[in-house]
Amino acid sequence: MSDPTTRPLAVVTGASSGIGYELAKQFARNGFDLVIAAEDEGISQAARDVEEHGASVEPVRTDLASYDGVEQLWRQVSSDGRPLAALAINAGVGVGGAFATTDLEEELRLVDLNVRSAVHLAKRGVQDMVARGDGRILFTSSIAATQPGPFEAAYAASKAFLLSFSEALRNELKDTGITVTALMPGPTDTEFFDRAQMRDTRVGAGRKDDAAEVARHGFEAMMKGRDHVVAGSPTNKVIAGASKLAPETVKAQMHRKLSEPGSGQPG
Repeated sequence: MSDPTTRPLAVVTGASSGIGYELAKQFARNGFDLVIAAEDEGISQAARDVEEHGASVEPVRTDLASYDGVEQLWRQVSSDGRPLAALAINAGVGVGGAFATTDLEEELRLVDLNVRSAVHLAKRGVQDMVARGDGRILFTSSIAATQPGPFEAAYAASKAFLLSFSEALRNELKDTGITVTALMPGPTDTEFFDRAQMRDTRVGAGRKDDAAEVARHGFEAMMKGRDHVVAGSPTNKVIAGASKLAPETVKAQMHRKLSEPGSGQPG
C-alpha cells in the first residue's frame, strides 16, 4: 500500500457493490487509502475499480457474519502499520416475507451480520481510535430504523439497533476526538431487494435513490462530524420526520403497505 506518512487509512465493509462500493470511491477520491471487505468474489474487482481513483486498496474476502471473519479483517487492518482514520460499517442483508415462514438460518445470519458484526468491528475500531484520540465512524442504518417493519421485521429492528448504537457511542465519545455518524438511506438502487426477495413488494418495485448520491451524503456528513444524515430524496426526510410523531401501530401499518409480498404487483 501507499507510504503510510501520506494518506489516511479507511475501512469500508460490504464494499463489493451498492452503497459500500460507492462509499469506497468517495474515500478514494478524497485522499484515503482503503481496506475493503465483503464475502463475495466481487470484492477484488471492486478494489481494482476504486484504485482508479488514486487510492491504494486492499481487498479482504471474508464472512463478516462470523467472529473469525471480523477478526480476519481486523488483522489485515492492523497489519498495514498506520492508524485507522475512518471506519464505515456498512455490510448488511435483508430478509423479506412473513416471519412465520422465512428461513430461521437466514434471519439469524441477518442478526449476526447487521448487528453482531457491527458491534464486534466497532469495538476494535473504537479501541484503536480512543488510544490515539482521533477517528471517524460511519454506520449504515436506514430510515427503516424509525418504524416497525412488518414483512422485514428483523431487518428493520437491526437498523434501529444501529441507529441507537451509533447515537450512544457518539455521546460516549464526544470528548475523545472521535465522531460517530449514522447514514439513513431510503430505498436505494442496489442488489438489496433481489437478495431479500422483495422485488414483488411496493417498495421493491418503486422508485429508488442512486447509491452514489447516498454514499456522497453519508461521506460528507461523516467528514462534517454530524450525528446522522437522512440521505437520498426529500421524501426520505419527510418519512423520517413524520416517524417522530406517528404512533408505532400507525407506522407499522404504513410500512406493511410497502413491504407486504405481492404489494408491488399491478392490480
